[in-house]
Amino acid sequence: MQCLKTIKFIFAPIWKTWFFLEFLVTLVILYPLFFFTIRTQRLETAFKVKRFWSRCIAYLSGIIPVVIYKTKSKKMPRPCVFVGNHTSYLDIVLSTFYIDHLAIYMGKAELMKAPLFKTFFKGMDIPVNRKSRVDPHKALARAAEEIDKGRSMVIFPEGTISSSGVLKPFKNGAFKLAIDKQVPIVPIVNLNNWKLLQNGGYFKSHGCFGVARTVVLPPIETKGMTEDNLVDLRERVRDLIYNTLKEYHNGTKN
Repeated sequence: MQCLKTIKFIFAPIWKTWFFLEFLVTLVILYPLFFFTIRTQRLETAFKVKRFWSRCIAYLSGIIPVVIYKTKSKKMPRPCVFVGNHTSYLDIVLSTFYIDHLAIYMGKAELMKAPLFKTFFKGMDIPVNRKSRVDPHKALARAAEEIDKGRSMVIFPEGTISSSGVLKPFKNGAFKLAIDKQVPIVPIVNLNNWKLLQNGGYFKSHGCFGVARTVVLPPIETKGMTEDNLVDLRERVRDLIYNTLKEYHNGTKN
């Protein structure tokens, strides 16, 4: 057992170095396409490039995504709000394997400081400064405009990464948005991404190739709901995600 831990301790930083290297190299190669399509507001095309990029990142690093659909169809409602638990940066990378149309991501504003990522957040996605009282409201207002254009939203309602896979309390924003715009919520369960690429110290956290499993739960309609239903909806979605995590982790499916 100690020998296995030693091997993992040595291998994890090597694999993570390779992961981030091929992540950056493929981004640099595809950057002209991203820059042109986003600058000219060809966002449908930009999302297809993002989908191709995700596949490059996954397969070159030895990650095999497996999507388990609990829905009647693999075709996702459009527009909708995708709501998932957040356990790893892989949650974002692998989301294009189940999202079949243009979706806008809401993420932390700190990514704006990275020169290459700035292109996404200025022209395609929505940055949020969670320390500001005003910024989250502005971000939700912009998200509402995107839904009016027929574009879906991807929001992680925990607001931060849970490095151990333990589900944290949900914030209201995603559910208020879905109710205000009367669009479905699609709950997403990331089962084991944190075991493949864990958030934390470079030499202390997990990092390895493997099968990444994601469960897509049936859409939840919000038509007819009001803000009076917000808390119930939020807790309903959280319970669905929690119970699915428990089902797969405690059973033989993980």
